[in-house]
Amino acid sequence: MTMAEETAADWWEVEALYDLCFAPGRSALSSYRLRDGVAPIAPLCITARDENGVLAGAVRNWPVCIDGSLVVLLGPIAVHPTRQGEGVAAMLMRQCLAVAAQHGWDRIMLVGDAPYYQRFGFAKLNGVEMPPPTNPDRVLGLALRDGAWDGVVGVVTQATDCKS
Repeated sequence: MTMAEETAADWWEVEALYDLCFAPGRSALSSYRLRDGVAPIAPLCITARDENGVLAGAVRNWPVCIDGSLVVLLGPIAVHPTRQGEGVAAMLMRQCLAVAAQHGWDRIMLVGDAPYYQRFGFAKLNGVEMPPPTNPDRVLGLALRDGAWDGVVGVVTQATDCKS
């Protein structure tokens, strides 16, 4: 599997993968409101291709703001149904976390199932609120630097709302 930063030429293929993997109303989710009009973090938009160049999975990430602090909002992450169970999502996750740390990001969050994401170090974020109707138990975070989440609480808003 080859991991690479998503290019403009990949965009439609990645969009088709997201359409295949997620419900048709995926863009109605509150996380999409946080992405509206905000550019994704290019180095953290990663594709996974097999030895034939076929797209097996992809992840995109956006900046968001929590009480003046910039945070990476991880996702969506998707794996083609024919490649599920092969560890593609785990490879994308590990690559994403490594690249985020290399680029100086301190903290990363996502909305997902704690039992799955705990193996990557994610834990429930107490005091961090995603826009409704997000289940607070699914709001998870990971510090990429010791203490990065200390004191970071509040409502998640668009990155354009951040001072820093």
